[in-house]
Amino acid sequence: MPDTATKQLAGFVAKFNPSMAKLIRECRAAMRKRFPTANELVYDNYNFLVIGYCTTERPSCCVASLAANSKGIGLSFYHGSTLPDPHRILQGAGRQNRFVRLNGAAMLTTPEVEGLLAAASAQADSPFPKSGGGKLIIRSVSEKQRPRR
Repeated sequence: MPDTATKQLAGFVAKFNPSMAKLIRECRAAMRKRFPTANELVYDNYNFLVIGYCTTERPSCCVASLAANSKGIGLSFYHGSTLPDPHRILQGAGRQNRFVRLNGAAMLTTPEVEGLLAAASAQADSPFPKSGGGKLIIRSVSEKQRPRR
């Protein structure tokens, strides 16, 4: 019998050292609180464990993502280059993606990060559902991965 998505995600997080695993769980809890109706799309890729918070089941509708590797966790905005960033906290120089390195889940509730999350939500092609809990969807798992510890 296959594992449920929740058990699979717990297994992905368990690959990290205990302090990083705890940070991932705390950040995920904060994002679930911020976006309770979002679908969580999970990718356990070669470089990162990514949990995207989406208005639909389509990856293109992702508002923001948590991206974790052995060195840390970040909050990624797929369309970050178009977000207003008056506090200049976004990092990255690509044509589209920007991110904020997180040193704790509390950063997700700071006014600066909350402003980015609100702006990213406002830019979404479709709004988050008004009710419901959203789904946890495992989108891909890479057989080869960089060490998570």
